[in-house]
Amino acid sequence: MLRLTINNMVKGLVKALPLCLFAILLFFASCGKDETPTVDVYENWQQRNDAFMASLEDSLKNGTGAWMKLTSYSKTPGSEKIGDCIYVKILEEKKPGETESPMFNDSVRISYEGRLMPTKQPLNGTKFEDGKVFDTTVYGAYDARTNATVRFKVSGLVNGFATAMLHMHRGETWLVYIPYSLGYGSSVSNSLIPAYSTLIFKVTLHEFAREGKALPKV
Repeated sequence: MLRLTINNMVKGLVKALPLCLFAILLFFASCGKDETPTVDVYENWQQRNDAFMASLEDSLKNGTGAWMKLTSYSKTPGSEKIGDCIYVKILEEKKPGETESPMFNDSVRISYEGRLMPTKQPLNGTKFEDGKVFDTTVYGAYDARTNATVRFKVSGLVNGFATAMLHMHRGETWLVYIPYSLGYGSSVSNSLIPAYSTLIFKVTLHEFAREGKALPKV
């Protein structure tokens, strides 16, 4: 009796085996159809950022853009090396009568929006043709009159950003392009800024104060 029962069980398993195999194959086939190929938006990121900064250099030399090139405060004055300079475009002029700029140990009150290099490659289905925002004080459209502001010590900013501050005047809004050599270099700053990233800032200098002086509110 036991032998017959075992035989029946074996026959049942043999009959069911093809159905089980078919179900397993169907499962993996359906999984394969649902998978979306992943795109590494930061592939060859260093080389692409190098090429991007070189294109700004070409724009300046060919006169196709209203750019200024400023040597980093920490580099040899007048250096023409791409990695030693930031590129800026003045979007809004200084307040009338303003002639002074912040010094290295001064405090500044600014509003800004920071982006990565523009890319047409999708990241989670989104294209960042204007560059992905990694930090901002702006809510909605950029408007120097209504942006939230923050306070910094110039000496506490990354090299390229500090260089911009040392040349700006109250009331000015600049578009600033900072090569990774004057930003975070080969380091990963946070989950939003990969290594070798060009930093692009739209920034407004609202106020500044010399070391030891109170920073005016806006």
